[in-house]
Amino acid sequence: MTTRIDARFAELRKAGRKALVTFVTAGDPDPDTSLAILRALPGAGADVIEIGMPFTDPMADGPAIQASGQRALKAGQTMAKTLDMVRAFRADDATTPIVLMGYYNPVYVRGPAAFAAEAKAAGVDGLIVVDLPPEEDDELCLPARAAGLNFIRLATPTTDDARLPAVLANVSGFVYYVSITGVTGAARPDADAVRAAVARIKRKTDLPVAVGFGVRDAQGARAIASAADGVVVGSALVEAVRASLVEGRATPGTVGAVTKLVADIAAGVRAA
Repeated sequence: MTTRIDARFAELRKAGRKALVTFVTAGDPDPDTSLAILRALPGAGADVIEIGMPFTDPMADGPAIQASGQRALKAGQTMAKTLDMVRAFRADDATTPIVLMGYYNPVYVRGPAAFAAEAKAAGVDGLIVVDLPPEEDDELCLPARAAGLNFIRLATPTTDDARLPAVLANVSGFVYYVSITGVTGAARPDADAVRAAVARIKRKTDLPVAVGFGVRDAQGARAIASAADGVVVGSALVEAVRASLVEGRATPGTVGAVTKLVADIAAGVRAA
């Protein structure tokens, strides 16, 4: 079965360009503004959209994404509302791939197989669950794949050749390479190191490799896009949301602050 993610990367490969993968947190800073941002992303240049599922203990995330999750939870965001948000997006956009990204606990509470089926029905194309190792594939990865979802896993600078086959097992859609050790929003990645790491991963898989963590602007995106199949931008976008708020609330400039940055970064990716 070909998913929207497979189709999008194939389309980009045929066009000779790289993917821009954008991350935003569902419900940040409030449900209505969050949906407006989501709907505006494809027009600004996003090729694939990752939607963060807010969670109270986001251990892999840096301060910016942690704060966005807290804003969303304070505004009443739930898993049900996140899936409703995807349904609302799909009413107007049938082609842009959507990936839900987050942690296993909120999925476990709903039941992995039930969640996978519900996510697929809502219009989700893939999952990234950062705290489930390959040894736990029976928990969610295999049920997700059975439901027709891509299951995307993270490889890191510490994923050596002995570990890489396990990380790549049962993965589909694309591989997310974390360019630096540490949490999201940390230091800028080194393009030469990324190029070497992507080449090493590609010797073991035919899947596209998208690179994230530390990309903040068009220049950084262009450098990473020259070394990978896609660039993932997250912390910079949720920080743009935060910077646009007044007393924690959305302003008329909130959506535009995000889409302007996405457009700038998209230009960098397309220049690679």
